[in-house]
Amino acid sequence: MDNFLLNFTEDSIQESNIQYHFFHHVCAQVGLLSGICLIVGTMIGSGIFISPKAVLLYSGAVGPCLLIWAACGVLSTLGALCYAELGTMITKSGGEYSYLMEAFGSLVAYLYSWTTVMVLKPSSFAIITLSFAEYASTPFYPGCTPPIVVTKCLSAAAILLIVGVNCLSVKLASYVQNFFTAAKLFIILVIVGAGIVMLAQGKTETLSNAFDGTPSSVGAIGLAFYNGLWAYDGWNQLNFITEELKDPFRNLPLAILIGIPLVSVCYVLVNVAYFTVMTTTELLLSPAVAVTFGDRVLYPLSWIVPLFVVFSTFGSANGSCFTAGRLAYVSGREGHMVKILSYISLKRYTPSPALIFNGVLSIFYIIPADINTLINYFSFAQWVFYGLTALSLIVMRFTRKELHRPVKVPIVIAGLMVLVSCYLVLAPIIDKPDLEYLYCTIFIFSGLLFYYPFIYRRVNWARKLMRPITMHLQLLMEVVPPEKTE
Repeated sequence: MDNFLLNFTEDSIQESNIQYHFFHHVCAQVGLLSGICLIVGTMIGSGIFISPKAVLLYSGAVGPCLLIWAACGVLSTLGALCYAELGTMITKSGGEYSYLMEAFGSLVAYLYSWTTVMVLKPSSFAIITLSFAEYASTPFYPGCTPPIVVTKCLSAAAILLIVGVNCLSVKLASYVQNFFTAAKLFIILVIVGAGIVMLAQGKTETLSNAFDGTPSSVGAIGLAFYNGLWAYDGWNQLNFITEELKDPFRNLPLAILIGIPLVSVCYVLVNVAYFTVMTTTELLLSPAVAVTFGDRVLYPLSWIVPLFVVFSTFGSANGSCFTAGRLAYVSGREGHMVKILSYISLKRYTPSPALIFNGVLSIFYIIPADINTLINYFSFAQWVFYGLTALSLIVMRFTRKELHRPVKVPIVIAGLMVLVSCYLVLAPIIDKPDLEYLYCTIFIFSGLLFYYPFIYRRVNWARKLMRPITMHLQLLMEVVPPEKTE
């Protein structure tokens, strides 16, 4: 049996040149339209249907709420422009991981991959599928909240289905993403159109007193931005699949410049539509803002709102899974995760071990999940790394001047992103120093316990232990290692 495993592995390694060539060239099948759909489809998930309550609560009034939604759109666009320069300068998949590796070296990149692969990506996947499950199960329990066990089982089923689709085919996953993106843009168009009709009928009571309310503290504004930016999260997703993009030098910046402003306009207009039919109190008390809007404006066709919200969250979850697998794949390829995560399917040419690993972790996260806690936990850690990535652009302007930059943004934009990131990380902690921020920080640096022996020192006993496990998993999943990039 051992000889068979070794022969299989040796044959696989001989084929790896073909697999690597295929994965980077034949699998480069994500075009401009699919790129835009990935950005728009991942950004527009459950956030615009849930976050309006949290943003309004922390901002204190309608006017500041709308300004924060617009500011989040501007901030996301500025951040994405920085990523456009980084993505066309370093054309590797993996998003922030590849840029932090280039600018700051192995340790910082490892801490990012450790935190993101183990917590941020799977918790984000879990949050989105929980939202999907809540909306999908609500019609079957009229007048009451769906049992938590039903919601979590449905969330787990969605995770398994999405992981299965992404393991089967890159092209199939792109088609699924394009379909659900079209569906969510349709429901947003319906909500915005209904809001315009209500405005034309003179429903402006809530908007006419837009700035009447209690002024918010600095920390509360930071939390309002957290929840608004959670709805915008996904603006960096295309950078995770740069190697699979057709003509990334053209399509990456174009998809960013088209996709993110489109989402920003949609979000602001949807919030205006909500305020045409609900007061601030009614919006805060609504269990599902979009559904309440549909019941009041679209009856007897109000059922289309929860249906398309289900489509929206499912599409967003698919996009999250699609990119999360690429990060685990790249970090495994660079030796920062177990080697099996860097292998690709012999038949399907997808990074199936990385996708399955992300899915398994996500299922564990839905067991004790509280959505609001997960959002705050997710946002705190994520903005630490957004700030470091913007800083990496500034650093490489001086340390890597020789790199070709097809897109070059003013350095002041990167500086602004660093400052905003510092504010979003520090303001809520100063205003309300909860223990969850400490736990998050401890977890990030706990990765050092694994970095020194297993990555820096590469202890022999760990490699001997993992070798048979890797070979058996390789046989089970029929995966092969791609050629190293070095």
